[in-house]
Amino acid sequence: MKKRTGEPWMAADEFGRSLPRGVGLNLLVPEIAETETFLREVLGANTIYADADFAAIEIAGSVLMLHADHSYADHDMAGVVAGVEARGTGVEIRIYGLDPDRVEARAAAVGHFVLAGSADKPHGLRECHIVGPSGYIFVPSRAIPRQDSPRAT
Repeated sequence: MKKRTGEPWMAADEFGRSLPRGVGLNLLVPEIAETETFLREVLGANTIYADADFAAIEIAGSVLMLHADHSYADHDMAGVVAGVEARGTGVEIRIYGLDPDRVEARAAAVGHFVLAGSADKPHGLRECHIVGPSGYIFVPSRAIPRQDSPRAT
C-alpha cells in the first residue's frame, strides 16, 4: 500500500532505465524519513527524491534506493523483513572516499551508535562502522596515503 499522495518526480520505469551499470543497493526500511535523514546528515548524501514510500539517494557517486516496508506489501520479499529490527545482518555497506573521522563525529553528535571508531586498517583504508536507524552497518572509508619507505643506500 502506497502512502504517497502526489506524483513521484519521475516514472519508476524511467528511473530504472536511468541507472548506471554496476552494483546497486536497495534497502528496505520501516520508514523512509529516518534513514534518508541519517544518510544526508551523517554520511553527506544528496537526496535526489524522497517521499513516504521511496527515496533515491546519491552518495559518493553511486545511487542508493530506499523502499519503505509498506511499499513492498505485494512484493515477494514482503515477509523477509516483517518484525525484524536490525536489517542486513552480516552486510557492510561500504562507502569509499568518505572521511571516516568526520562521519564518526557527525554520527556521535546526533546519537547514532558507532560500532567501531575510525582506525587505520591493514588493507590500506581508514574506516569506521556506524549503525544506521534500521540496523544497517555503514562503513565510510578513505585510502591511507602511502608512506615512502627509506631506501637503502
